[in-house]
Amino acid sequence: MTALVNFIVGYLASLIGLIPPGLLNMTAAKIGVKQGRKPAMVFSLGVLIVVCLQTGLGLAFARYIERHPEVVDVLQKVALGIFLALTFYFFVLAKDTRREIPKGVKRSKTNRFLYGLLLSALNLLPIPYWVYVSISLSALGWFFFDPLVIGWAILGSAMGTFSMLLLYIHFFRRKLPIGNFGFNLNYLLGTITALISIITVIRLWQRW
Repeated sequence: MTALVNFIVGYLASLIGLIPPGLLNMTAAKIGVKQGRKPAMVFSLGVLIVVCLQTGLGLAFARYIERHPEVVDVLQKVALGIFLALTFYFFVLAKDTRREIPKGVKRSKTNRFLYGLLLSALNLLPIPYWVYVSISLSALGWFFFDPLVIGWAILGSAMGTFSMLLLYIHFFRRKLPIGNFGFNLNYLLGTITALISIITVIRLWQRW
């Protein structure tokens, strides 16, 4: 029973966490529209591996981080630097997604997989997110840190993440013509990372 509870919590928490447009789901959608469903799924698989590691890391250190809030401050400062760099990249360095992809250009599945790994690794928010979720639900008796069932929460997290990424890929491929965006999606991604940066600054300022 505890394994099922952890799996459901892992699935729903990841699913809900990815509902708002964010860096990973919007990137998966962009790849799906510009390059097709298979490359987008390969990207998503790369994301899943890192999500599992981040979920496990967040759960493993949940109680420790709860007793040492300065660790959360360090994670937030690192995340702020990363998202500021990503904002600069999307607004200044990234290519316009409205450009047509030349026909005959082959995309490496390995590159898409590695891109998923890298982009997911740069997103440190799942770690404090899972610390908060697990500790809060554990206090209510709705989550269990038992080593024998903790893996079910990680599996649920992976499945929830993959489900929402697939929904984004499917939705955007149905709503937009293949290979065509009426707007530069990198500006949207840049806006998202900028908003996350602002929120992080506010939280750090409140802790000051």
